[in-house]
Amino acid sequence: MKATARKPASAARERATRPAAGATASTASPGPRWTFLTNHAHVLILLSQDPSLRLREVAARVGITERGVQRIIAELEEDGYIEREKIGRQNRYRIHAKRPLRHPIEAHRTFDELRALISD
Repeated sequence: MKATARKPASAARERATRPAAGATASTASPGPRWTFLTNHAHVLILLSQDPSLRLREVAARVGITERGVQRIIAELEEDGYIEREKIGRQNRYRIHAKRPLRHPIEAHRTFDELRALISD
């Protein structure tokens, strides 16, 4: 039986705290390693606060890439949570805040209720 070498625990910790390949400065910044809300919720909240935010700004504030924001917006649009309106070269987003949340645990609530819970 061949013995396998184990990496020291410090190497595993270093990998866990090191930014992922291709991560930008905004995604590699020190901060919480997890949050209670998903990136989808973060994007939706930001767009509900300012429907004309540029993807670059959303990405910077959420801490993900622009491509990640594009994917999230496409999914939110596909599932009927937002509508995109093109105004010149800029997009404006309309939020369908009365749609129920997706997970069975929270499906009895709407995005509007979530927004009210976390707003100032």
